[in-house]
Amino acid sequence: MNWNKWIRQFHRWVAIVFTLTVIANFVALAQSGGAMPPPWVTYSPLLPLALLILTGLYMFVLPYAAKWRGTSQAS
Repeated sequence: MNWNKWIRQFHRWVAIVFTLTVIANFVALAQSGGAMPPPWVTYSPLLPLALLILTGLYMFVLPYAAKWRGTSQAS
């Protein structure tokens, strides 16, 4: 598997993890009955979100980088 395919696959799996952490956050808020859930639950989506931003920006720049280098990106 080449580098770009690995990044795309990693991005997909991190998106699933991010979605699950957000759902867990809503469940924790609903079950807390007005009290704040523990901070680790509240901040748990931030790491996957940061990874999504990094990999998403990488994939966004790929076509422009290929154009700057004068090569075409094979799909």
